[in-house]
Amino acid sequence: MVNNKYRAVTKFLFASPTKIRSVACIIKQSICSEAVIFLTNIPQKGARLILKTLKSAISNALNTNKKISEDMLYVKEIRIDEGPRLKRTWFRGRGRANMLLKRMCHITVVVGEKREK
Repeated sequence: MVNNKYRAVTKFLFASPTKIRSVACIIKQSICSEAVIFLTNIPQKGARLILKTLKSAISNALNTNKKISEDMLYVKEIRIDEGPRLKRTWFRGRGRANMLLKRMCHITVVVGEKREK
């Protein structure tokens, strides 16, 4: 059995997972070279974070002993998981206080090799 999955993980990023998931659904199941072009032209912060992880997964695939070109790779899976939350106190009027949650996320990108039939 041939394992043609290569992955990269970026953890503890200071960004809300819900904001990054909206960017991640754009490049799901697309060819890696097209996904890089999409992510470089999107102005959101999540696009920069996903692009960094995607480039790492592509380089992991290209640095193996197999003969793989970048045109044969596609985004097999992209997962945005919720990380820990930093809890801060937000002082309000009349002696009240609210909790302010600084959310973090983990990005996992799995790149696969597309077989031509």
